[in-house]
Amino acid sequence: QEQLKLKQSEQEKDAFINGMQVNQEILQQTLTDLTQNIENTQSTSYDGTFTWKIKNVAELMMHAQSERQPSIYSSPFYSSSTDYKMCMRAYLNGDGNARRTHLSLFFVVMRGEYDAILKWPFHFKVTFCMFDQSGQQRHIIDSFRPDVKSNSFQIPKTQMNIASGIPKFFPLPTLQQDGNNYVKDDTLFIKCIVDFTDLPKTLLPYWLNLNPGLPTDVQNKMIKTEAERRQENQQQLPISIPTPCG
Repeated sequence: QEQLKLKQSEQEKDAFINGMQVNQEILQQTLTDLTQNIENTQSTSYDGTFTWKIKNVAELMMHAQSERQPSIYSSPFYSSSTDYKMCMRAYLNGDGNARRTHLSLFFVVMRGEYDAILKWPFHFKVTFCMFDQSGQQRHIIDSFRPDVKSNSFQIPKTQMNIASGIPKFFPLPTLQQDGNNYVKDDTLFIKCIVDFTDLPKTLLPYWLNLNPGLPTDVQNKMIKTEAERRQENQQQLPISIPTPCG
């Protein structure tokens, strides 16, 4: 009888310990999820630009190659506090015809709280920039204009519209080389810019080489000043008059 009670007590003890371990794992997962949500909230921007820090690039590339996780999404960002909601989508092993050859980058229009009062279709130019982390500022920059007839840019009927963008953004062999300028400490930085002001393409490199730590209003003033300086220089260029024949 005593042995039976002792055995039962041991079983109850084991069950209690197992239950504690399960609870600890649940709490740990909850804490991880909460931390991720806080990080996402803190990184959200409301000016139509977003810098995506992609960590553990080597592991994510392996997951993409094995089809375990072909694509990843950035945190959502906004054009203002009451405006369009968006995010980026990256295929680290390429998508479609670019599969296994290029990094594919896409832009996603998401369902937002204020969609009913916004203008559709979404028609603003989108620019992607993958930052050169070597200090040489040889950033990879490419842009596209939305096809306003595409469902990707109509008012969202689900949580996310179909992603649209640049399938052949950057060659994978270069990105996978050891010591390349774009992956440092197993981390990539990719910026998305939604251009609401129709900024000249020639000014994009200037903008993307500004210190990203500067406040947005300061960057905008610097861009405006640079644009005015270039326009003034252009007006001062001598006009060449063609010499008549004969």
